[in-house]
Amino acid sequence: MSTRPYRTEFPIGFFGALMLVNWRILKSQFPDQAAMNTAFSRREFIRKSTIAVAAGGALAAAGCATVGSGGRPLYRISLAQWSLNRRFFKREEPHLDNLDFAKTARGFGIDGIEYVNQFFMDKATDVEYLAELNNRAAGEGVQNVLIMIDREGNLGEPDAAKRKQAVEKHYKWADAARVLGCHSIRVNARSDAKLSYNEQMKLAADGLRQLTEYCARLGLGCIVENHGGLSSNGAWLVGVMREVNHPMCGTLPDFGNFGIDPDKGVWYDRYLGVKEMMPFAKAVSAKASSFDSARPWITFDERYGQETDYLKMMRIVLDAGYRGWVGIECPQVAETKALLERVHERLASEYS
Repeated sequence: MSTRPYRTEFPIGFFGALMLVNWRILKSQFPDQAAMNTAFSRREFIRKSTIAVAAGGALAAAGCATVGSGGRPLYRISLAQWSLNRRFFKREEPHLDNLDFAKTARGFGIDGIEYVNQFFMDKATDVEYLAELNNRAAGEGVQNVLIMIDREGNLGEPDAAKRKQAVEKHYKWADAARVLGCHSIRVNARSDAKLSYNEQMKLAADGLRQLTEYCARLGLGCIVENHGGLSSNGAWLVGVMREVNHPMCGTLPDFGNFGIDPDKGVWYDRYLGVKEMMPFAKAVSAKASSFDSARPWITFDERYGQETDYLKMMRIVLDAGYRGWVGIECPQVAETKALLERVHERLASEYS
């Protein structure tokens, strides 16, 4: 595995540099040395920073069994940044900046956030920026859950050199995720659609295995979402997981992303797909679209005529033993959160 070129930017080490920047931010907040010592000693700062990073890795390693045991909620609700993508892309008012994400989530009463790399593409190795993201999240009492990675190349690229290049372009995001205390990065298992089912599976698994091995050294999960093409075929994605055969490689089942070719009406059964993916799940995306008060458990996609029964879907999730984060991915954040809370209330006695 080649050395990453950007490492030379940080001669004292990337994570060491980040802690140094965090310490400088802390000093600016407590200009009086005695006050700062009272608030937070440097030794304690480093200790807690290390614990926070290790905790993120531990969650990924433990998978779905970690959260939810010992009388905790069946699941916790997080917010996928893509829910508000039009505001982050400045295409809809009021505009949002990536640094405002934690505050925005807290405004909805949500305490877990799932970043999308597209909203800070040039900041993956910017230690001061990542420190400020941590500072904002901590200030709002919000946990950084994962980073969703797009536009960094296909992990199932047929050409071996290009596949390796795509794998290595993901490294900086894995490093950033560790700094932010995330438990995983979400990636795509995309290859050349012209190739056969099995050829695409083997190529995607090869790239994913390489990336997973890197993530594992950081204590991070490397998880794949059903995200169009063959990745929206549950059986195919499970085949990729079995080819990779690594405990730190998993899935992120998305309730709505089972359109293999939605414009042509080619869909995979979403309930079957989630059931197949759940044994490998390290996160869950509760994709929602439109709502109807007359059908309180249902969300439906008017564009494609598809619907999801949340009670049925969450029973599949919980039957698999999952007790982790369930992410909202829908512009109607408050409505989706209310639906997930109703489902939790309804199912709590069944899974106590």
